[in-house]
Amino acid sequence: MPSVVGVLEQHELAARRRVDALREEADRIQAELAMAEQEWSEWTIARERVGAVLSAPGSDSAGVVATDGDCKTVGSVP
Repeated sequence: MPSVVGVLEQHELAARRRVDALREEADRIQAELAMAEQEWSEWTIARERVGAVLSAPGSDSAGVVATDGDCKTVGSVP
């Protein structure tokens, strides 16, 4: 029959292995999240820049309206 201390050590080792595996998974997810946030930021900046260019005075974008994620033509461009 195994000792109580031996059984506790086995449970402790199993718990430690689980923690280590979860930490590795969390690190991987954190890295993936950082990449996704960077991509989101880049798309947001691109949309804002296009909106600024399209709404600038004297631009060739008359009749184009930038909305949340979409550009729509509302008239003809002269």
